[in-house]
Amino acid sequence: MNILFVGDIVGKPGRRAVRDLLPGLVTGYDVALVIANCENAAGGFGVTKDVVDELYDMGIHVLTSGNHIWDKKEIVQFIDDYDTLIRPANYPPATPGRYSVVMRDHGDRPVGVINIEGRVFMKALDCPFRAIDRIIEAMSRETKCIIVDFHAEATSEKQAMGWYLDGRVSAVIGTHTHVQTADERVLPHGTGYITDAGMTGALNSVLGMRTEDALHRFLTLRPNKFEVAKKNICLNGVLVDVDTSSGRCRSLARIAVPLD
Repeated sequence: MNILFVGDIVGKPGRRAVRDLLPGLVTGYDVALVIANCENAAGGFGVTKDVVDELYDMGIHVLTSGNHIWDKKEIVQFIDDYDTLIRPANYPPATPGRYSVVMRDHGDRPVGVINIEGRVFMKALDCPFRAIDRIIEAMSRETKCIIVDFHAEATSEKQAMGWYLDGRVSAVIGTHTHVQTADERVLPHGTGYITDAGMTGALNSVLGMRTEDALHRFLTLRPNKFEVAKKNICLNGVLVDVDTSSGRCRSLARIAVPLD
């Protein structure tokens, strides 16, 4: 089974890349399931209901997220309405939204997707390692194919999670830092791993935002408004080939497809 994971979609340019490029990728790679991180899809910060509907209409099956999922206040009004829009699992118990889902492809093959958030240089959430243990224990009764979006800042924490879950999930895919890393591999016990899947948006930018806005922040140390960059748009992600009988990853390959 080929599963396509699309890296953090940033604003309208990122959505345009998905709209124009996703159909060809799905056909060309015989993709059974599409997962994408949507936490920056609305203006670079958060997501709206209209944007969620738009992304589903483009052919994405599961939307993962991260710390920016809460940036648009309206999220709490609709996140529970979508079974396949998930947020990190290690937020406090009363947090709205789901943090995992088992999705079936067109061949009725079940694939589990889990969202978890790191703590290093980020908010002091519950331990992601202990939190994911409980989820995997329950999910593994339904499927052997499990994809984890680990939304984290530190490469060390991401790598540690990869080794921690090796042999228990099909793939650990890092998100959040928006720069695609070159360390994709299949770990010894069959888990595909990459530190960051990258970003779907404008590459002539600083993490998808206009360079002049980011430079102003760094040079003045004063807050300012960030706007989404628009030039040199690219879809970043990873293609994961999973053996559905065992749940082991056969291969994990980086994808970087320019729009223009």
